[in-house]
Amino acid sequence: MSTTRRALVLTHTGRADARSVAEEMCRALGAGGIEVLVPADEAPDLDLTSPAGGPAVRVVEDPELPDLDVELAVVIGGDGTILRAAERTRRAGTPLLGVNLGHVGFLAEAEHDAVAATIEAVLERRYTIEERLALDVTVFHDNQLLAHTFALNEASVEKAARERMIEVVLEVDGRPISRWGCDGVVLATPTGSTAYNFSAGGPVVWPEVEALLMVPISAHALFARPMVVAPTSVIAVELLTPGTGAGVLWCDGRRTVELPTGARIEVTRSAQPVRLVRLHASPFANRLVAKFGLSVEGWRGAAERRRQDAGSGEVRDRAR
Repeated sequence: MSTTRRALVLTHTGRADARSVAEEMCRALGAGGIEVLVPADEAPDLDLTSPAGGPAVRVVEDPELPDLDVELAVVIGGDGTILRAAERTRRAGTPLLGVNLGHVGFLAEAEHDAVAATIEAVLERRYTIEERLALDVTVFHDNQLLAHTFALNEASVEKAARERMIEVVLEVDGRPISRWGCDGVVLATPTGSTAYNFSAGGPVVWPEVEALLMVPISAHALFARPMVVAPTSVIAVELLTPGTGAGVLWCDGRRTVELPTGARIEVTRSAQPVRLVRLHASPFANRLVAKFGLSVEGWRGAAERRRQDAGSGEVRDRAR
């Protein structure tokens, strides 16, 4: 293995602030002795002047190639940019470090106002890598393979026409569970539980939990509740709605497959997780509160309650 440290920089080049941060990141990492790689389709939008004494930024045609031996990918944008980066680096299994310039940024580890600290952490290797469960998504029709892809957040089976519902049957581990007329079905990971799954009324699941989630969207049925199943389960959705373009499969809101009547969508845990770079050991509860702006006023915590209880006991002892 090469001793040269390499970092891939992926950027939402349509945003001026993202371009500015990317240029700063490239120069600082290069000055710190890390060879910086930038995809050829993003390079023309960036000022890639190399720092004095640092290695030049290298433009690469295919950032997915495993033989590039990349230590990590710094992804500058919002969650959508990180999902695109997960798609582009999947073959290589490159760890992703998200710098959030979006609105919520649940997948990102750093904020735009902490770029200097992020650069320092990368240069000093002060980070850990966390593996996140991903979905393996397969579509069959008439016993023929129609499509095969993956998802980090979710795979959703949705109606293709606004004016009509779709009819589906849900199956778990080879057994039918329920049939619905609905607007769609979201099949999510714990990582995606705060994304489309959350908007559809599904539960928030801590990312350390290994599970598969299922949430029907506007289902007309007596039993149409969100479900959480084992990570070893196989979830299948069969499309019953008549018509050649009856439904559509979306994976992470990026990749689509048109679903004809009779299509069968099978979702399992992927053998290849998505790897995210973590700079802090902060609990997920902190991230949840911060990203959603949740009110926690009045909380004292166990330590404060013990201190107050101990103080009350001392007062009672003195009063005796």
